Amino acid sequence: MKIFDTVADLGHEQVVLCYDKYTGYRGIIAIHDTTLGPALGGTRFWNYANEDEAITDALRLARGMTYKNAVAGLNLGGGKSVIIGDNRTANREMLFRAHGRFVESLGGRYVTAEDVGTSTTDMDYVHMETEYVAGLANRSGDPSPVTAHGVFRAIEASAQHRWGSSSLKGKTVIVQGLGNVGTYLCNELHEAGAKLIVTDLRQERVDHAVKSYGAVATTDSAIYSQKADIFAPCALGAILNDDTIPQLKVEIVCGGANNQLLEPKKHGPALEKRSILYAPDFVTNAGGVINVYSELAGWTRERALRKADEIFDTLLGVYQIAKETGVLTYDAADKLAERRVAAVRGLVRTWPQWPRKS
Repeated sequence: MKIFDTVADLGHEQVVLCYDKYTGYRGIIAIHDTTLGPALGGTRFWNYANEDEAITDALRLARGMTYKNAVAGLNLGGGKSVIIGDNRTANREMLFRAHGRFVESLGGRYVTAEDVGTSTTDMDYVHMETEYVAGLANRSGDPSPVTAHGVFRAIEASAQHRWGSSSLKGKTVIVQGLGNVGTYLCNELHEAGAKLIVTDLRQERVDHAVKSYGAVATTDSAIYSQKADIFAPCALGAILNDDTIPQLKVEIVCGGANNQLLEPKKHGPALEKRSILYAPDFVTNAGGVINVYSELAGWTRERALRKADEIFDTLLGVYQIAKETGVLTYDAADKLAERRVAAVRGLVRTWPQWPRKS
C-alpha cells in the first residue's frame, strides 16, 4: 500500500500507527477531517488478515464518520481506530488502557467510543487513561438502541419514498447480523408488523429472533437470494458487491452496517440498474454517533432518540436531492455532507483577538 497516496486520495489529516510491547497492542487511529469539530469514531477490534487490510478499514471508516457526523447535523469531525487481534480475548484491561494512552496523546483531536468487537466495559478501561472517550457504561451507555431506532426510521422513510407509505405492516425484511443493533432493529420491525428473515454467525442469536419475533432463519450464504421487500445489512461492510447484488430479490437496501458498498462508484450504479433503492449507510446508522454526541453534550436518552427520529426527514431529503439532480443516492448524501463541511470551513475566523504572547 502507498499509504501517503491513499491518505491524500481520501483526504485524511492524520494516521497514527500505535504499538505497545508489553501488551502486544497494535492499533491504528485515523483522523479524516476536523473542520466541524474533534474527530469522533469508535474503536473496532478485529482479527484482520493483514496490516494493509486493517489500515484500509480504518481509513474508510474514518472518512465515513466525517460524512455521517456532518449529515446528522453534529459538530464533530470524523475519525476511527482499529485494534488488530482476536476480540474474544479475555485479557482486555491492559490492551484497552494502552489504546487509551495513544488516544490521550492526540490531545483531544480524536474522541473514541465502542464499535464492532468492543464494549462499554472496554471503553471504561480506555477511560482510565483518557477523558477523550464516550459510550461509557455509567453515562450514555450502549448506543445500539439509538442506532437501531435510526435505522428503523430510515427504513420507514425508504418505504415512504418507494411505496408512498411509511407503514411496514406485512412487509418482509431481511436482517443480516443479529448483534445488538440487529436485534433491537428486529424488535422494532416486529412491533411495526413486519415479517423477518434473519441470519447470524451465532446460532443462539438466530434462535432468539425466531422465538421472540417469529423470524424465519436462513444461512449466511443464502441470505442474499431470499425474496423480500427490504434487505437490512447489520453486520460488516462491503457486502454489496459483484457476487451479491445479482442475487438480491428486494426493492430497498437499508441497514445499519458501515461501508455496505464494496466499490461505491461501481456497486451504487449496479443497484440502481436493478431498480433497488439504496439508503446510504452513513445516513441510516447515524443513531450511534448521535447517542455518543448526546453524552458529550449532556443530552438525555429521550433527546437522543428524538434526534435519531430526524433521520427520517434527512433521508427523504437525500432522496429528493438525488431525484432533482439526477445523481445516485450515495452521491446525494455525500453532497449534503460536503455542503455542511464546506459551509463551516468557509466561515470567517474572528479569533484570536490579539497575537499570542508566546
